Amino acid sequence: MKRFWLEAILAVALGVLFPWILFSLTDSPAKGASPVQSEGASQPAGTQPNTTKVRVLLPDGQAQEMDLEVYLVGVVLGEMPADFETEALKAQSVVARTFALRAQEQNSKHPGMVCTDAACCQAYCAPADYLAQGGEEAAVEKVTAAVQATWGQVLCYQGELIEATYFSCSGGRTEDALAVWGADVPYLRSTESPGEEGAAHYTDRVFFTPEEFSQALGGGLTGNPESWFGAASYTAGGGVEEMAIGGRIYRGTELRRLLGLRSTAFTVEVGAAGIWITTHGFGHRVGMSQYGADAMAAAGADYASILAHYYQGTTLETRKT
Repeated sequence: MKRFWLEAILAVALGVLFPWILFSLTDSPAKGASPVQSEGASQPAGTQPNTTKVRVLLPDGQAQEMDLEVYLVGVVLGEMPADFETEALKAQSVVARTFALRAQEQNSKHPGMVCTDAACCQAYCAPADYLAQGGEEAAVEKVTAAVQATWGQVLCYQGELIEATYFSCSGGRTEDALAVWGADVPYLRSTESPGEEGAAHYTDRVFFTPEEFSQALGGGLTGNPESWFGAASYTAGGGVEEMAIGGRIYRGTELRRLLGLRSTAFTVEVGAAGIWITTHGFGHRVGMSQYGADAMAAAGADYASILAHYYQGTTLETRKT
């Protein structure tokens, strides 16, 4: 009889414990496993799994389908310093997610895909590559947490995904889309971006000899360089709109490209030895300034406030699939 009761008690105990043990072994990540190395990375409590996929065009020309949220970890690692404030990393996560989804829907350069070229779409640095290049595991975990904290969130304007452009540093004020791309976009307006003074390229100076400058513009400039420069007009964001050089009118965006300048916000000084150009900011300066976002976060702003500042009139929405 005692044996019967012992066996009964043992059976009940196993019936309760065995499923729990089995669940723990199959549903929990392996000890020490990095959450960004698996597409099964968990989402924040209270959210639904987002199974959205993105087709990524790799540098070798091959396309790889990735889980969107896992892909975003690599984008944030590639696009923004991991030592930036957490709220800035969250803002970057939302912007990168929005950019990727819109690009996948509307990108005419490589339809249905987003590439890893920062000059075209978005940079991408896989966590393994980041660590191999000397990055720290804590940085990967910080970025992963920022992506997960914004799980599925995108920016919309009148119900549609926005053109979520961003750049490194504005030099103090962002630019209108109209001034750079000739398209009037209501949520991409010039706005102040204070606190960027610590950015690596807040200001830069570049020198050209008269010969180098003339050659960069196609040649034909002769005589005293001081006589080359005529009137200039400026945009709402402080960039050069147009500048007369050698009797020809150049757009600021054209001069930036021809001269290899960091931005269209620049001034020109002509001296005896040649021409000095001082630029303010780094990038096209339309949308969110990454250094500006970091400055706002350091001052206490959350990521929603940062996004509302740089993309005025937009709404923060969650898309679950």
